[in-house]
Amino acid sequence: MEIIMEALPALGDAWGLILQPIVLGYLVMGVVMGLCIGVFPGLGGIAGLSLLLPFMFGMEPLLGLALMVGMVAVVPTSDTFASVLMGIPGSSASQATVLDGFPMAKKGQAARALSAAFASSLFGGLVGASFLTVFILIARPIVLEFRTPELLMITIFGLSMVGILAGRVAIKGIVAAGLGMLIGTIGEGASSGDLRMSSYDFPYLTDGLKLVIVGLGIFAIPEIVSLLRQDRAISQESQIGGGWIEGVRDWFANIWLSVRCSIIGVIVGVIPGLGGSVVDWIAYGHAVQTTKDKSNFGKGEVRGIIGPESSNNAKEGGSLVPTLLFGIPGSGSMAIFIGAIALLGSGQIEVGPAMLKNNLDITYSIVWLLALANVVGTVICIAASGGIAKLTTIRFALLAPFLFMIISFAAFQSGQNLMDLVALFAIGFLGILMRRFDWSRPAFLIGFVLSKPAETYANQAVQLARSQFRKGFGDGMDYIFSPIVITLVIITVISVVLGLRQAKNILAEGDVESGSKRAPLIFMLIVTGYIAYAFYDAASIPSYSRDRVFPMFVGAVCLIGCAFLIIRMILKPETDTIFADRERSGEDANATYGLWPTLAWFAALLILTSLFGFIIALCVFLFAFMKVRAGVSTLYAIIYTGAGIAFMLGMAWLLNRDFPPGLLQEYVDLPWPFT
Repeated sequence: MEIIMEALPALGDAWGLILQPIVLGYLVMGVVMGLCIGVFPGLGGIAGLSLLLPFMFGMEPLLGLALMVGMVAVVPTSDTFASVLMGIPGSSASQATVLDGFPMAKKGQAARALSAAFASSLFGGLVGASFLTVFILIARPIVLEFRTPELLMITIFGLSMVGILAGRVAIKGIVAAGLGMLIGTIGEGASSGDLRMSSYDFPYLTDGLKLVIVGLGIFAIPEIVSLLRQDRAISQESQIGGGWIEGVRDWFANIWLSVRCSIIGVIVGVIPGLGGSVVDWIAYGHAVQTTKDKSNFGKGEVRGIIGPESSNNAKEGGSLVPTLLFGIPGSGSMAIFIGAIALLGSGQIEVGPAMLKNNLDITYSIVWLLALANVVGTVICIAASGGIAKLTTIRFALLAPFLFMIISFAAFQSGQNLMDLVALFAIGFLGILMRRFDWSRPAFLIGFVLSKPAETYANQAVQLARSQFRKGFGDGMDYIFSPIVITLVIITVISVVLGLRQAKNILAEGDVESGSKRAPLIFMLIVTGYIAYAFYDAASIPSYSRDRVFPMFVGAVCLIGCAFLIIRMILKPETDTIFADRERSGEDANATYGLWPTLAWFAALLILTSLFGFIIALCVFLFAFMKVRAGVSTLYAIIYTGAGIAFMLGMAWLLNRDFPPGLLQEYVDLPWPFT
């Protein structure tokens, strides 16, 4: 009761602080900027907050917080546009939304899918703000209970979602997740700094592959290529659907699912380091497990949108708990948020226990700003969803080059390196083959996202457990099997059992018919070869290094799974589901254009970039594509190219980014943006 009485005056003061016209104006400005950033795939909250950092120095604290909170709150809402309309994950927090949102857009139900997502996002954001209000003073002891074993079990629970998304052949899903984990281990190991599948002679891979590159490559490239080959609009229907009212009704009909997934989002958001990369998959798995008829998931099930969208907005409120209480960033965007707070005013605001003691009114202002930002952002998105959904009725050949330009920019925004584009193309090609042969791309992505936390927490847990066991057997057991760990183990086992039983009903890659034996078997052998080499590479690391243990364990499990799959391929007829191949039937088989001629356009952009730099290559690519492939007039192609280049230059200027140079820049001193 004392805690509540202490908080009430601060709650009232917080309302007085934020209900000022200038504060609300900055909040709306942040919301609009967040919506603009979120619409573009791959940018997300980290890029948005990075854009604001130069303006934070010396700014009045409350105004700066309003601007930042407005942006952070709505990026998980607006990134839904790309996920639903284009099949491109707007950010790591909207990957699961693609599975059912994009199929709905293809059916002409884009507006319905968007409005259901926005209603869920609003509710989740308000739940997150409410949680933050209640727990801002009492969450400290709860968060401190999560030690390494608990964090490891949360990570394993996230991996258990592979059981839900494994597809018709469960072992393929498990191997896909293992492949993602092995690719996630590329680079320097966290324990001893030993290199896995990389070399200092080829420094790009020593830091590993970025999530934005893998996420865009595994989902965006395959969908862009597939739609481009069919030479039509995204939606096969001439109408965009019943509009936002029907989507809101869908959300209200599934409000208890939204409640449960919002709570999941808050809980996962509280745990530092997990956040948006895993919460949407956990929520999606829960939506599947609690639905009686699971046959529509992956084909356009609205519950597959409501669950993830409720959780990823609620996660923002949860991630502010460790950020504000302990100064521990709950996500990448929260890390920048902490840095930006230090720049505000004269530096008198400091996150952590001191903030709760000295600036409780400011703390609760952040909470209310979060709630208001969700309301404002959702209203704007719902109002705009009908018009923006009309993008799905535009011929895709007119959209594809712009989309590829955007995801290319997103891919190299951190490294500004030509190799970022090479990695995007390589992972994209892998995604195309996984989609073709019905390998679960969501399972692959879950494996990649959780590879680093799984390895880190596993190594730490083993090391700390050994020290506890040296004290005594009872101390070791108490450390490993805390009540939270036991609860998570039970939940994980139930999730795996139910997931594997239900996997055959959940078609994460759609309904893919079987083809011949040859192509699926060749792809299976290539995957097996990579896994075997990764295992060999890890085994060559000195035995005293812990950096060899995790990839060797994952590689061994995957090789056993590959052996089972190869044996099944040898014994079963080509009508078996293991020989699924999109090129044998369906949209891809009847596509107007072939796979290789379509990929050649993007390969040409890569080659031209390596020779002349990105901007010059992009000029040639956009004009040639619009003139030759889209078949538009010369004037239209020139205007389109000019608009695309102007947009790229504007984005680079705002984010203070350069473009990857080519061979030409080594011999000729060119001005920005050609260098």
